[in-house]
Amino acid sequence: MTTSQLDRLVAACHWIGAKGWAPATGGNMSVRQDNEFCLLSESGKDKGSLTREDFIQVAIATNHAPSGRRPSAETGLHTLIYRLFPEAGAVLHVHTVNATVLSRVEKRAALVLQGYEMQKTLAGQSSHLEEVAIALFDNDQDIEALAKRIEQYAEGHPLRYGFLLRGHGLTCWGRDVNEARRHLEGLEFLFQCELQRRLLEAQ
Repeated sequence: MTTSQLDRLVAACHWIGAKGWAPATGGNMSVRQDNEFCLLSESGKDKGSLTREDFIQVAIATNHAPSGRRPSAETGLHTLIYRLFPEAGAVLHVHTVNATVLSRVEKRAALVLQGYEMQKTLAGQSSHLEEVAIALFDNDQDIEALAKRIEQYAEGHPLRYGFLLRGHGLTCWGRDVNEARRHLEGLEFLFQCELQRRLLEAQ
């Protein structure tokens, strides 16, 4: 990881905070440092005003923070993504209204998006005709158990871009901070479109 990746993550956190996507100190963000460690936002911090010093080194294999400081409660989800996807370089977890509401409304195991040109903001997507399935998992305060369920799901299903936790929010990732940020912005736009579509069809 280069120093600029952490600087880009700090800038992304300020952007997320300005959009109101991580209200009341909610959300957590991280960047891969190397094969062994990531840098994860400290718990209880306002994401819109984070600095480089607010990120804690965490061991990807064990969730241990060598400094003794307390990283986010959802540390285990970040390290899981880095273990599952060696190409993942940054993870963003937000609590947007669109993601949170859709995660409660959608009853299937995945939110399927199709027909939106903005699907092409997601890596590997080349057409609005393709289906984009964003996996949905029931929320759980036991992060270790939740991570295990997600890991088991990933063994038999494609898990790309991100996933939703019911009533909680979106976790997404990318090869670097810029791609993770693009995936977040693209998915949030798609979620807003999908929610508006469902509201209009229900009238």
